[in-house]
Amino acid sequence: MVTQNQVKANNLKPEAEISAKLYYALLIATFGLLFIGMVMILSASTTVSYKQFNNQYIIFLRQLMYASIGIVIMMAISRLPKIFFFRWSKVALWISIVLLVLVLIPSIGISVAGQRNWISLWGPFRLQPSEIAKLTLIVWGSVVLSKQIRSKITTWQNLLVPVFPVGAIIAVLVIFEGDLGTALILGPILLSLFYAVGAPVKLFTWSAMAGLLGIFILSIQESYRIQRFLSWINPSAENQDAGWQVTHGKYALASGGWTGIGLGASKEKWGWLPAAHTDFIFAVVGEELGLVGTLIVLALIGTIAYVALTLARKTNDLFTKLIATSVMAWIVLQSIINAGAVLGLLPVTGVPLPLVSYGGSSLVFTMSAIGVLMAVLRAEPNVKAELKKKKSLRAVK
Repeated sequence: MVTQNQVKANNLKPEAEISAKLYYALLIATFGLLFIGMVMILSASTTVSYKQFNNQYIIFLRQLMYASIGIVIMMAISRLPKIFFFRWSKVALWISIVLLVLVLIPSIGISVAGQRNWISLWGPFRLQPSEIAKLTLIVWGSVVLSKQIRSKITTWQNLLVPVFPVGAIIAVLVIFEGDLGTALILGPILLSLFYAVGAPVKLFTWSAMAGLLGIFILSIQESYRIQRFLSWINPSAENQDAGWQVTHGKYALASGGWTGIGLGASKEKWGWLPAAHTDFIFAVVGEELGLVGTLIVLALIGTIAYVALTLARKTNDLFTKLIATSVMAWIVLQSIINAGAVLGLLPVTGVPLPLVSYGGSSLVFTMSAIGVLMAVLRAEPNVKAELKKKKSLRAVK
């Protein structure tokens, strides 16, 4: 049994300075990834865009619009006080759950490639509720757990309710949509929240075992998932089917060498590599910008992770710690799954590379999550004071 005092003792630490340099590092890394993503989408999508729309710039222009919306939302969220998240997190969570349910209704949800996880808005624009669910689960879970730690809860079994059951319900709804890739992200996001409050190791052990069993059962129920697994084991044997994408992703990376064959010069994007501007854009980065380009992308993702980890370690506010840990888990794990699939280290799951791959919902809500991270970072006393001082100096000038 873990007592309330023990939990608080684990989260209290001497006052630590959190510099505004972390805030600027987060901004630079975010906009750096966004810039690289826009450039690579412009390069990788031209052939597909021309084939589908008779205009090679349509896909790029749509992503440019999504990025503009994402920037406005991210910066607006970054200015919100913490009390806003405490007041509205439950409402946002319920909205996301309702949207997840609506997706399952045939007359509302749109099915693409065996996955019913989009809602049509107008024209070609669609909303993916599972991306909203990631963000609302993080914020609501952080609010609930930070409140529970301050209450009289004395056991971890009680602490699990209601966050764990609600997270499980969201994951089940996403699985019903056929989106196993997003469900793989939701699980670790949920567990990261409990890790941040010091949950016992057995919780993660049992959860990992249950998760692996669930993945196995779900994988053998769909033929395309079995093909993806077989193509991961032996891509050459499945070269004309599921292994085609994996094989040509490796071709792209191999042909890039150290510095790449040149921006816009990709050969694989000319119909050889499926999803070149979405799930496999990392391969095009490697082909055109080489190993140097892929390392820059990974370094920028690592910078976001470093900022979040440093904030989680140094902050004295549990809500901030929970937000930082779970946002880091989301971005890092999704990046590992995406890059791992391109490198052939993991099976293909269809998750985008954060801030780089094409996709409106993914981009906007990933940037919204970074906005929340920026908001709690700005709320740290030292950061707030430094930013205020810099603003005052600019006003004087």
